[in-house]
Amino acid sequence: MNLPQRDQHSARLNRRTWLKTLSASSAALLAAPLARAAEPKRNMKITRVRVYTPPHPNPLFNQSDHVVTIETDAGLTGVGEGGSKELLEQCAGRLIGKDPQYIERLWQDMTRAFFYPPGREKLHAIGALDLALWDLKGKAQQLPVHALLNGMAREHCECYNTGGIIPGVKPGMSVKERAQATLEAGYRAFRLDAASAPPNTVYNPRERVTKMYEDCVQAREGVGKNGDWCIDFHQRFDLADAVRGCDLIKDLAPLFVEDPVREEAFREDLPILRRAVKVPLAAGEEWGYRWDFNKLVESHDIDFLRATLPNVGGITEMMKIAALCETHFVGMVPHFTGPIATAALVNALGTFSGPLLLEYNFQGRTLPHVPVCLDFKNGRLFPNDRPGLGVELDFSQLKQIAEITQPLTDRAKTYFRPDGSITNW
Repeated sequence: MNLPQRDQHSARLNRRTWLKTLSASSAALLAAPLARAAEPKRNMKITRVRVYTPPHPNPLFNQSDHVVTIETDAGLTGVGEGGSKELLEQCAGRLIGKDPQYIERLWQDMTRAFFYPPGREKLHAIGALDLALWDLKGKAQQLPVHALLNGMAREHCECYNTGGIIPGVKPGMSVKERAQATLEAGYRAFRLDAASAPPNTVYNPRERVTKMYEDCVQAREGVGKNGDWCIDFHQRFDLADAVRGCDLIKDLAPLFVEDPVREEAFREDLPILRRAVKVPLAAGEEWGYRWDFNKLVESHDIDFLRATLPNVGGITEMMKIAALCETHFVGMVPHFTGPIATAALVNALGTFSGPLLLEYNFQGRTLPHVPVCLDFKNGRLFPNDRPGLGVELDFSQLKQIAEITQPLTDRAKTYFRPDGSITNW
């Protein structure tokens, strides 16, 4: 269509005006997010760490349920669990005044700043604080920790029961009846130990191995042809009795035999046992970080790793352990500690792609000091979308035993590589 000359000029002006408006609008839309991105992100500072005991605290150190909180100047608080008062105080002193978002760097500092490598007791305290740092990170980003770790690899975490009350299980039941009731309650596997005797009495390993075999026959009958059962030798046997016990039960197809020999002998005896027996082996609930066991994993001397939280040093170390297990096709069956650490296990190891089974003994009950914690149903632990570890505390049920507000610098030293990363002093 041909327009008069005046109308053509007007149309060209209108097009120029429209294009300028569109260009300005586009520039504004592009500039706004860039401007926001350019704004420096406000760094949080850790201002205080507190340690609490819950009602009826667990006296076993490696299952410490001390509650740890890390507070910040942004009003956010992270929650962790584990450790002892004295070691928590020392490690927490390295956190005061630091930005909590740099979890790996803080972990390296707590681990290296005192020169000697941490023993398992100190690593337990570092792990408790690490759980709180991850909880804090999730709350800052309004995401559950499993989302920060690339998301769940499974719909839920299967469990086996240790000490909790299982629906349908009554005192005086036979091993067969308990095994059947456990699987009917939804648990993946039934667990029994190696023919316990009353505490502080005589334990004759030769006689007990025979009794153990009789119990295992009942366990297989109880779970049926396709059900799973596992047994904890509980480090009660020397190598010869462990070999005999494993040989006796091999045709009953246990899911795994846990802690078949003493932990002190694991590095020497587990490789020997692996070559001598034909049952899957599990070990590691007493281990710390990955240097305790990496050779055993690499050599396939165990089939399932029992390392747990916070004992290994927290989620930061656990994800490295999970990668090591995934690389060598070793499953993970972490030991239980407290409820908050169990919530952390769901968040952390729910993202592990290999075989996973969680030891669980709370039977879905709500604990007074953590009214919001675990999502358990029918023998399974489920993830949730609550920020951080997904736990909430009732401080009226807790007793404060320590408060750390000052940085610890006395006799704590680090060196830095030219790029600023931490190295040994």
